[in-house]
Amino acid sequence: MSCSCCHHENEKACRGALRGKADPGASEKPEVDEDEVDEGEDDDDEDPATLKRRIIAAAVLLVAAVVIQRVTDLPPWAQLLVFLPSYVVAGGSVIAEAVESFAGGHPFDEDFLMSIATVGALLIGFVPGGEPQFAEAVFVMLFFQVGELFEGIAEGNSRRSIKELLDIRPDTANVERNGEAVAVDPSTVQVGEVILVRPGEKIPLDGTVVDGTSSLDTRAITGESVPRPVSPGEDAFSGCVNLSGVLRLRVTKAFGESTASKIIDLVKNAGSNKSRSEKFIKRFARVYTPIVVLLAIAVAVVPPLASGDFAGSFATWLLRALTFLVVSCPCALVLSVPLTFFGGIGGASKRGILVKGSNYLEALAKAQTVVFDKTGTLTKGVFKVTTVHPSVLGEERLLHLAAHVEHNSTHPVAAALRDAYPSDDDGCVVTDVTEEAGRGVLASVNGRRVAVGNDRLMEEVGATWEACHTLAGTIVHVAVDGKYAGHIHISDEVKDDSREAIASIRAEGVRHCVMLTGDRRDAAAGVARDLGIDEFHAELLPAGKVEQVERLLSERQGDATLAFVGDGINDAPVLARADVGIAMGAMGSDAAIEAADVVLMDDKPSKIAVAIRIARRTARIARQNIAFAIAVKVAILCLAAVGLAPMWLAIFGDVGVMVLCVLNATQTLR
Repeated sequence: MSCSCCHHENEKACRGALRGKADPGASEKPEVDEDEVDEGEDDDDEDPATLKRRIIAAAVLLVAAVVIQRVTDLPPWAQLLVFLPSYVVAGGSVIAEAVESFAGGHPFDEDFLMSIATVGALLIGFVPGGEPQFAEAVFVMLFFQVGELFEGIAEGNSRRSIKELLDIRPDTANVERNGEAVAVDPSTVQVGEVILVRPGEKIPLDGTVVDGTSSLDTRAITGESVPRPVSPGEDAFSGCVNLSGVLRLRVTKAFGESTASKIIDLVKNAGSNKSRSEKFIKRFARVYTPIVVLLAIAVAVVPPLASGDFAGSFATWLLRALTFLVVSCPCALVLSVPLTFFGGIGGASKRGILVKGSNYLEALAKAQTVVFDKTGTLTKGVFKVTTVHPSVLGEERLLHLAAHVEHNSTHPVAAALRDAYPSDDDGCVVTDVTEEAGRGVLASVNGRRVAVGNDRLMEEVGATWEACHTLAGTIVHVAVDGKYAGHIHISDEVKDDSREAIASIRAEGVRHCVMLTGDRRDAAAGVARDLGIDEFHAELLPAGKVEQVERLLSERQGDATLAFVGDGINDAPVLARADVGIAMGAMGSDAAIEAADVVLMDDKPSKIAVAIRIARRTARIARQNIAFAIAVKVAILCLAAVGLAPMWLAIFGDVGVMVLCVLNATQTLR
């Protein structure tokens, strides 16, 4: 039950926030093992059931002691002996922890303050002019332990929520070796091996389906409740649950690089990047508590000296000083603020949004400008034939010729043409294929010379082509034997939720939405117009995107931040330069995911608004806790200094406020 809230450097957070072994506000990366985020308590802490039994025992002993005090006329030393058993049961562990902290060179923690205050209350009756405070001293310790109990219950709920998040990776993988499925540790499975996943099992490693069809529960990865169907050739992520058929997967990523492993690492290491609020609270606690201890000493000594009757007034001012000490510990702040941000990170992870640190969550809460890449972010990144405009041939014949000419090309436009007209064995003979870089492809189809490409290729073959300015996307012209035959419109489809994403982001208070792309200006203009983007810049190289982001950063006002959303390798420099980089985690490149501060596991742009909403709610709850705790403590400290705060009110100012702040902080997990 040790509380090092006032001094922790690389020690546990106050009572081990979420009972992990690291301080989310420490300068070193926390080394939280999955087994530590479990149902049990830390070795230094009692479980709630044991603590509850001890509270009941102390309460019974206290009632018995009060009865004995009322019905007998015992001297003060005998009354002390009567109350001592209840005090030891209620506060023995607190005193032990205080001694341990004091011996470790960190005396100014909550256990030390509670111990010195209650021991002083027990002994104040022996000071000339002092009134016995035996029952009050035991009641203080009892109330403190009740606060510990409620705090432990609240932290237990948080701990269970985080454990559910981390418990997404199975302990074994069924790998096919020598013709049979062998259960092995997933870390021993090599890329390229085939694993067997039965219905009801979690997928241990990322892979491609080679046999079988099924539906996957992807909630642990993407936060989506709708099962995703998979069939041969499709990817399946580790951490997903196989719901129906038996699947055989060829492993595509090693254990440490799998989706589930990365999620666990991100969540466990998120505390290494502290928010400004956490840094402020840590500095505040280290300076505040020693000052309060010195003030308490001054309250106990200075007024009696100034009164001229030190012996007569010392007991009164000592009691005020002890009350002052009880309320002084800033544990509510030091515990609740890191817990708030850690809860926000855990809550976001449940929605398929991975945040790499509380500082990024705090920065995202202040976002006023969101900048998007286009291809793969707002659009699907897959070209598709949308319309066919023939001039002298039918639509099917025009597509047929274009698909045959582009049959061997690796360009995305060629793939779209082949998908629109699959190349069956229809007897066509394609020869003399010539690819003109930046213009298109020429080929002979059944003896006729066919040109498929842009307007420059049409000019080269002497075809009078027709411009098409009404549609956004890529226009592919077709000419046969030098005569224009028509054009085909190919576009990158906008994602289903991109419009919703822009609207939702605006609803969250973001003022400016910008799109940066390397695509042609007319294609970018069409997407920007369709989605309601405020500003766009097209035909940009990676350096051009960085320049635009630099310009937007220079135009920021106040503490507003800029978030950039991208998915490709070329977006990595911009993701790193933005205040908050957001990457698409499913289809995004490894470089983009590595450079980003936030990762969307299902590639849905609409999750950006969800992330902003979670970030702003988390920051709001942290501010509430800071304001509430400081306001209550300052008020009670002032009352204690002038003798208007009884000991029970001082306890509420410490333990009660701490419990309320912790309970408020756990809202971020939901």
